[in-house]
Amino acid sequence: MVRSSRTGTRRRRRRWLRGIAIALAVLTVAAGVTTWVLYERLDGNITTDTRTAEELSRYERERPSALVAGAQNILIIGSDTRGGAGNGAYGTDSGTQRSDTTILLHVAADRRSATAVSMPRDLMAHIPKCRRPDGTFTNERFAQFNWAYEFAGAACTIRTLENITHVRVDHHIIVDFAGFKRLVDAAEGVEVCLRRPVDDREAHLRLPAGRQILHGEQALGFVRARYGIGDGSDTERMGRQQDFLGALFQEMHSDGVLLNPTRLYPVLDAATRSLTTDAGLDSLRKMYDLVRTVRNIPTEHVQFLTVPRHPYPYNADRDELVQPDADQLFELLRHDRPVSVTARIRPAADGKSGPDGPDDPDGPYNSPYGPESTPPSNTPSPTAPPTYEGTTAARGICD
Repeated sequence: MVRSSRTGTRRRRRRWLRGIAIALAVLTVAAGVTTWVLYERLDGNITTDTRTAEELSRYERERPSALVAGAQNILIIGSDTRGGAGNGAYGTDSGTQRSDTTILLHVAADRRSATAVSMPRDLMAHIPKCRRPDGTFTNERFAQFNWAYEFAGAACTIRTLENITHVRVDHHIIVDFAGFKRLVDAAEGVEVCLRRPVDDREAHLRLPAGRQILHGEQALGFVRARYGIGDGSDTERMGRQQDFLGALFQEMHSDGVLLNPTRLYPVLDAATRSLTTDAGLDSLRKMYDLVRTVRNIPTEHVQFLTVPRHPYPYNADRDELVQPDADQLFELLRHDRPVSVTARIRPAADGKSGPDGPDDPDGPYNSPYGPESTPPSNTPSPTAPPTYEGTTAARGICD
């Protein structure tokens, strides 16, 4: 009886172990299938822009060469198109689009720093003869920079930028209004601080004063607003966009997003659904490799600045480059050398002087990185490039 009981016990144990093994195998297969399905879904979200590469290939001989192996220059184009789902609320789709925001992102070859340079949309530039989607050509002209995108899309914008900077653009990313909102929502919003209430009807933005978290619609209004916040200039708006992107990068950079699957998947889903890229970035693996690379860069080494500019003499509503500062900046980027950035003075929400405004020396918006910081010189020494006004991802909007 004892022997029979032991035999039965062993049989039951073996059946129990087999059951566990089968269950684990089923779970493993199910997890693998689920992972594959999710991967395929994310991978299929990305829209590939093949036309731009085809068009750029026609002008390969005139394009600048990449000078430093491993360094990457990525052109980020924020399109103001009213076409597409969710964009019609910002105006009538007239079939045209302009680059509302254009940023040249330089990622160093050693992956220890990144510099994002905003190009003013109203910068006067020589726009080359470009092919339109319908096969016709535009005329070469001297006009504001963002017309290149309206005339002939990303390829024309890249060629115009390369003519200005002589920096080779390796990749490009296009994001529209709806895509930007999805990205911010996936990150669960970005915190901002406002000294005074904001009411900008053009940007569909009304905000109270104080510290608050902005989500999709409000975040888009915040970076687009021009007339109801700040001094009304595009330069001030670009600075606000840089501050916001720095805060968004800081949020994405945190372990709370990139190491938390429940937060990471919505971010990846929003990112892949929001972007149109060239073939070099059009897969989840390629996109994740870029994100992983940038994630390892300390936030204090992720810099944002605007190319040196001042009003165009023949039209104060347009811009022109400040030389030699601009060319020195482009030279640094071409040769993958460090760019020196000092904190710019942030205006109050309404851009007025007085307490908490630009004339308040003790206001937090006038606090640079530290007491040792000094404003950039307008007359750089011949042996050193100038220091450019800007910010870093380590400096929050509310700092």
